[in-house]
Amino acid sequence: QVQLVESGGGLVQAGDSLRLSCVVSGRTFSNYVMGWFRQAPGKEREFVAAFSRSGSSTYYADSVKGRFTISRDNTKNTVYLQMNNLKPEDTAVYYCAADRALSFESNPGKYDYWGQGTQVTVSS
Repeated sequence: QVQLVESGGGLVQAGDSLRLSCVVSGRTFSNYVMGWFRQAPGKEREFVAAFSRSGSSTYYADSVKGRFTISRDNTKNTVYLQMNNLKPEDTAVYYCAADRALSFESNPGKYDYWGQGTQVTVSS
């Protein structure tokens, strides 16, 4: 069993930056593909960014490529999502998730564990 707790969301203006954190407890996240997802009101949950299990590979949705960066601190068992140049369309609840699969998947239905989410609101 693994527990995920996100933090760092908030209300910002377009062009601002935020850094989300996801603290992983229960098991080390090297046992999982770690991903960030988001869900806007009335929309389906969508993939944002992810690490491979080893952490050697990263994956991004086209909509955030070049603006968002996923990173991790193994000593703190924490995964981060640095979000720069935020846009109003980035407004959503952001979730951290862990997948026991051996390889990366972007389908949120494949992920086994989820955090409670943190709200990000970007005003224009």
